[in-house]
Amino acid sequence: MSAPPHPALAHGPVYADYNATTPVDPRVAEAMLPHLTHHFGNPSSAHPYADIPRAALTEARAQVAALIGARPGEIVFTGSGSEADLLALRGAALAATGRPHIITQATEHPAVLEGARALQRLRGARVTVLPVDRDGLVDPADVAAALDEDTALVSIMAANNETGALQPIAEIAAMAHERGALMHTDAAQAAGKIPVDVAGWGVDLLTVVGHKLYAPKGVGALYVRDGVELEPLIYGGGQERGLRAGTEHTALAVALGVAAALAADDLDHGEPDRLAGLRDRLHQRLDHALPGRVHLNGPDKARLPNTLNISVDGVRAHDLLATVTAFAASTGSACHSGVHSPSPVLTAMGIEPARALAALRLSLGRWSTDTDIDLIAAAVADAAR
Repeated sequence: MSAPPHPALAHGPVYADYNATTPVDPRVAEAMLPHLTHHFGNPSSAHPYADIPRAALTEARAQVAALIGARPGEIVFTGSGSEADLLALRGAALAATGRPHIITQATEHPAVLEGARALQRLRGARVTVLPVDRDGLVDPADVAAALDEDTALVSIMAANNETGALQPIAEIAAMAHERGALMHTDAAQAAGKIPVDVAGWGVDLLTVVGHKLYAPKGVGALYVRDGVELEPLIYGGGQERGLRAGTEHTALAVALGVAAALAADDLDHGEPDRLAGLRDRLHQRLDHALPGRVHLNGPDKARLPNTLNISVDGVRAHDLLATVTAFAASTGSACHSGVHSPSPVLTAMGIEPARALAALRLSLGRWSTDTDIDLIAAAVADAAR
């Protein structure tokens, strides 16, 4: 069953943009509040005011680790997913000897793509950006062909934020390790929506993001496998294994920890199946209402259970969202000075501009209901007609 109604969603349009950000779960907000009001101590201090914050930080680290199959000491708290990605990329590149080579792919999150380009520009790194197929999937054979003796890191996202496409992470990680390279995956969209196991996937570095998990914005984490050497991102007092100095924000760490524990419980109790059922019901209703006009963008099977990216013939998605107020969702297009350009993700997949500009991303979550699905389907169909 879906969670009790969220107060932030009670009086607005139906929310179908969970891949963009999630409402903070009230249980998460309740858990972090004492650390904003009473438990103010520095976790690194050696007096009683530090005891509760230090214990809370330890518990939060364990909760995040449990969600992804890691050990607590392998979790490094960060200020965002983008920061975690940069720590992985920059840390691996600067720790490598010689001229490091980084491999990524064309539909990666901008934090990885732009981070790699910055290392290329500022540090002389060599960057290979691999193509993807029509479903947005990278071919492991292309990864194997790109690997060489200078490859320091392969960074391939676990799940795409627009299409939900799930990449073959374990297969790619095994190839990277055969050539002595590290494997990083941005699991911002995957963690909490599907089972994530760092050991089973064979990754060395993995990004988790709070505001995709019903925690607040401004907190993330990077899994760093024991034994992996990274150059620190922030130098100073030695917090977070010396990789990210600065006094920890205990309240935000607690929020991420509780959010991770709640997500793990959802996984155990069938939430992915519930969301996949809602997603497929929405797709079927749209297909029935608009026969022959609805086209799925991305893979049919290998995708997140909550994500539906469709294009409707004869419709520009930004126009539809501008006129329909019953629900909130996203397009992948960008707008510059009033001119819309197709999503870079869909463009990299080889989807023609007209279809890309028609693309609508509908992403569901903890508070999505059958009633919401029926309302979205009716609103899209009415507008498309």
